[in-house]
Amino acid sequence: MTNHGDDALSSRTGAPDGDDRLSEDRSLLQQRLAVRELIDTEVSYLHVLQLCASDIRSRLQQLPQGDLDVLFSNIDDIIKVNSRLLHDLQETASREEEQVQLIGNAFLEFQEELEQVYKVYCASYEQALLLVETYRKEPELQREIQGIIEAVLPQAGPSGLSFLLVIPLQRITKYPLLLQKILENTLPDASAYTVLQRATSALQDVVTNINEYKRRKEVASKYTKVEPLSLRERLARINTHTLSKKTTRLSQLLKQEAGLVPRTEDKEFDDLEERFHWVSLCVTELKSNVAAYLDNLEAFLRFRPQDYNLEIPEGPVVQYCYLARDLQLQAFPEFKQQLEAQVWQPLCSLAKALAGPQNLIKKRLDKLLDFERVEEKLLEVGSVTYEEEAARHTYQALNSLLVAELPQFNQLAMRWLGQILCTFVILQRDLAKQVLQRAEDSLAQLPHHHLSEPAFRKLVEDALGQTSHQLRSFQENFEKVLPPPTTQPLLPGAERQVQALLSRYGPGKLYQVTSNISGAGTLDLTLPRGHIVALLQNKDTKGNSSRWLVDTGGHRGYVPAGKLEVYHVVPSEEELRGQERPHRDSQHQTPEPISAPVPSVPAVTQVVAMYPFMARSSHEVSLQAGQRVTVLEAQDKKGNPEWSLVEVNGQRGYVPSSFLARAPSPAPWGWSLPS
Repeated sequence: MTNHGDDALSSRTGAPDGDDRLSEDRSLLQQRLAVRELIDTEVSYLHVLQLCASDIRSRLQQLPQGDLDVLFSNIDDIIKVNSRLLHDLQETASREEEQVQLIGNAFLEFQEELEQVYKVYCASYEQALLLVETYRKEPELQREIQGIIEAVLPQAGPSGLSFLLVIPLQRITKYPLLLQKILENTLPDASAYTVLQRATSALQDVVTNINEYKRRKEVASKYTKVEPLSLRERLARINTHTLSKKTTRLSQLLKQEAGLVPRTEDKEFDDLEERFHWVSLCVTELKSNVAAYLDNLEAFLRFRPQDYNLEIPEGPVVQYCYLARDLQLQAFPEFKQQLEAQVWQPLCSLAKALAGPQNLIKKRLDKLLDFERVEEKLLEVGSVTYEEEAARHTYQALNSLLVAELPQFNQLAMRWLGQILCTFVILQRDLAKQVLQRAEDSLAQLPHHHLSEPAFRKLVEDALGQTSHQLRSFQENFEKVLPPPTTQPLLPGAERQVQALLSRYGPGKLYQVTSNISGAGTLDLTLPRGHIVALLQNKDTKGNSSRWLVDTGGHRGYVPAGKLEVYHVVPSEEELRGQERPHRDSQHQTPEPISAPVPSVPAVTQVVAMYPFMARSSHEVSLQAGQRVTVLEAQDKKGNPEWSLVEVNGQRGYVPSSFLARAPSPAPWGWSLPS
C-alpha cells in the first residue's frame, strides 16, 4: 500500500517537471529556428546586395555616374560591414551551447558600424526615389532598367529599382525583431538572456538614431539650397506670415542686445562655427590669390619679347630667344592647363561646398531666436501650439546636425585645402625642373655658367641693386626736370576739335584735362591728359559741384572738377596773319595776294618743344624745353599720331607729339602760351 501511494504521489509531483521540460524543449527549438532564420536571411540579403553592386550597377551604364552614385549610395560599405557580421554569426554555429550569447555579443560589437553605414544610405534614399520617378516618365529607359533587373533578380517583379532600394532599409529595421524573437525563446535565468536584451535594445536604438538622422537631413536639405533669387522674386515671397516671423525674430534679438532676456550660450557650437569661418576665410583668400596668379600668368604668356627683333648682337640673347620660344610653346601652357585643372577647379568646388553649411549656420541663428521665444512662452504659459513645437524641433534638428557633422566637414575641408596647396607646390616644383632640363644645353653657352650658385645669386643681387639705384635716380631727376604743367600742349591733330568747341561755346567755356580720367559710372567719361572739353554745367543732377557736365565734341558726360583747368586758346598762324593783314593794308595801298590757308596738320610746321626729351635709340632725337622744332611728319610710319618725325639742329628723329606745341608769332595781343 505504501508503494502504491508513493508512486501516485510521485506521478502527481512529476507531471509539472515533465511539462517544464517539454516547454524548455519547445523554446529551445524555437530559439534554434530563430537563429537559423537570422543567419539564413542574412546570407540571402548579402547575396542580393552583391548582385546589386556587381551585376546590376555595372549593366546600368546608360545612366549618368551621378545617378548611379545616388541610387546605390554607399552599398559597398554596407556589403563590407554585413560580410564581417555574417562571418561572425556563422562562426557561432561551432559553439552551439554559447551560440545565442555570441550572437548578442556580435551585434553589440557591430552596433556603431551598422548605424554609421545605414545612416548614410537612408539619408540618400529619398533622393534615389526621386530619380526612380523621373525614369518612370521615360518609358523606353524604364523598360531597359526593368529588363536588366529582372534578368539578374527575377524576384524583384514589376517594382524593379524600388524593390532593390528598399531592401537595406527593411533589413536594418528587421534586426531588432529577429533578436527579440530569439530573446523570447531564451530562459530568463540563462546567461545569454542579459546579453540578448542589451543587443535587442542596442539595435532598436540604432533604428531610432537612423530615423532621427534622416529627419535632420531632411530639415537641413530644405535650408542648404542656395537659390539665386532676383529682387522681384524675393519680394514675391514676402507675405504676412514671413513678415510676422521676421518681426518676432528682430524683437527677440533686440531684447537680447538690450540685456532684457538672456542669450542661449552654446560654447561647443560657437567653437565649431569659429573654426568653420576660419576655413571659409582661408578658402576665399586662396581663391583670390590663385585668380590673381592666373591673371598674371596670362599676362606673362602674352609678353613675347623673343618674337621681336631686339637689335642686340648675337650671343646669350640668341640662346634666350630659343629657350623662351621653347618654353612659351609647351612648358608654360601645360603648366597653366594643369594649374587650372588641379588647383583652380578643385578650389572653386571647395568654395561652392562651403555655401551649404554657411546657409545652415545662418538659418540656425534664425531658428535659435524662434526656439528661445517658444521656450519663454513654455515657461510662462506651460503649453505651445503645434507650429511652435515644430519650430523647437527644427532648431534642435539643425543644431544637432551641425554639432555632429561640422567637425567632420571642417576636417575634410582643411584636408582638401591642404591637398590643393600641396598640388600647387608640386606643380611649381615640376615646372622648375622642366625649365632647368630644357635650359641645360643653353646654360653652358651663357656668360656666367661657370659661377657657383651663391656667386651667381650675389651677382644678380648686385646687378638688381645697381639698376634699382639708377631707376630711383632717374625718377628723381625726371620729377625735378619735368614738373607737370598746368596746361598740356595739344596734339597736332586736335586743333579741329578745339575750333569746333570754340565756335560753339566760346573761349570762356573751354577747359583742359590735367591728368588721365577713368570713368567709373555709366555717365562718367574716360579722357586722356591734355584733352579739351567745354563746360556745360558746374554740378551734377544731385547738386554735387565736384562733378562737372562737359562736352568733348562727340560725347557728353561727367568728369571730376579737380582735374580740369581753364584752357588759354593759342591762335594758329593763319589767325595771326589775319590779325596782321589789316595793319599792312593801312600802310601799303597795293593789296597783297591772299595766302593759302594753313592746313590743320601741315607737312612741315614750326613748333616749340614744351618739355625736354632724351633720345633712347638712333630712331629718336633729343629736345630741350623751348627749342624750335620743324615737324616733317605728324605721325610715325605706322600712322600713329603719338610720335612725330622732326628735325632739330640738322638731326632727324622721332619725338612724342605731346611734347610739342605750335610756335606763335611774337607778342600777339590778348593771347598767351600755356605755361
